[in-house]
Amino acid sequence: MDQSQSGTNGIGQRLRELRQKRGLNQQDLASADISVSYVSLIETGKRVPSEAVLKALAERVGCTVDYLRTGRDDVRVKELELKVAFGDMALRNGANGEALQSYSEALANAPLLGEAMVRRARLGQALAFEKLGRLEAAIQLFNVLYDDPETIPGSAEWAQLAVALCRAYRDSGDQVMSIEVGERAMKQLDRLGLDVTDDHIQLGSTLMGCYYHRGDLTQAQLLSNRLTQIAEEKGSRVARGSVYWNAALVAASKGDLKESLALAERALVLMAETDNVRHIGLLKSNCAAYMLELDGSDLERAEGLLEEAQEAMLEVGTAAEQSNVETSRARLALRQGDPEAAMERASRALGLLRNEARWESAATRVVLAQAQFERGDSTGGAQTLRAVERQLGQIPVNRNTALVWRQAGDVWQLYGHPAEALTMYQHAMSGVGLVPLKGAARVAAPLS
Repeated sequence: MDQSQSGTNGIGQRLRELRQKRGLNQQDLASADISVSYVSLIETGKRVPSEAVLKALAERVGCTVDYLRTGRDDVRVKELELKVAFGDMALRNGANGEALQSYSEALANAPLLGEAMVRRARLGQALAFEKLGRLEAAIQLFNVLYDDPETIPGSAEWAQLAVALCRAYRDSGDQVMSIEVGERAMKQLDRLGLDVTDDHIQLGSTLMGCYYHRGDLTQAQLLSNRLTQIAEEKGSRVARGSVYWNAALVAASKGDLKESLALAERALVLMAETDNVRHIGLLKSNCAAYMLELDGSDLERAEGLLEEAQEAMLEVGTAAEQSNVETSRARLALRQGDPEAAMERASRALGLLRNEARWESAATRVVLAQAQFERGDSTGGAQTLRAVERQLGQIPVNRNTALVWRQAGDVWQLYGHPAEALTMYQHAMSGVGLVPLKGAARVAAPLS
């Protein structure tokens, strides 16, 4: 600010900036009571206008009196705060694009907002990026907030950011960083010796899920045992539900599908009284998926759960989550002996994923291939499984890709192609770190 403006708190400077921004000259601000020379004196900081003059000038340049006097426009600030609130609401309702736009518009005027509101908008923007699949942008913003000196370790905000970083790194395929962030945060909590809160339980639950995705089932089970006891003693229904949810994933990966279904159903009961439509929908989808893997399951109940899950995902779910429900419905159609419906749903699931080279779409193609074989289209089924092989070859090896290799091998084996099945099984074993024995291919005769 110019020295000449210091005694008038910058009123003249703001008046001049607004006048020029609107393409007005000093004559345009003059009136019977306000001369052009008086406008000039105000703009150069040589006169302090009265309240009546301030009001008249504010009307001419299109701002509030408060803005001319202080530089702060409470009406504009309120509008920006409403944009942040709208972003929060849109994010809860699954309108992620609208949420991102609202947060970004508010942040474009960050100097007008208080520090707390700016942080809230930045967190919302990062969450919107995450839900839209723009994980690199989300991770960058989460890290900025997490490393900010204003973020106090052990606080609810700190725990939320740690959970978000774990989740975003995990979903981006960087299992090493997801677990590193989670373990470091858990150690920090242990050192701080704070009372356990739901946020802390959620952090541990997310880390459990990261162990699961990396295939470290021993660590996942150990953490599950610890968290289950803590959650039962100190956690809310939501916190306990989160622990049981991830514990179900661990049990399923160990082949205990009855236990995984029981844990997922317990999580669903705990979550059912919340207003988180997305989480309830995801849990219903998981319960149905476990049912489809168990012999003698109630297929009608599985179908009902999937219908409810699909309704929720259409409202608040991401494209990948909607695709996952369609894939489960394709599996259900196969169990019901309707390969035509299975093909239709699997194709719809692939359309939602836009044929991206990711393990979820490869898994869906395996279901599509099985439906094609069931329908009698062996050529189409074989072509689809070869597409799965090409696709998996473009994706970093992890436990999820190993599972899809195994499923593809099972379909080849089921329809009479043992050589192709063996190739898929070998890829599956390599995916979980089991490398072939050197020289095994040179064995020429069976053992006697």
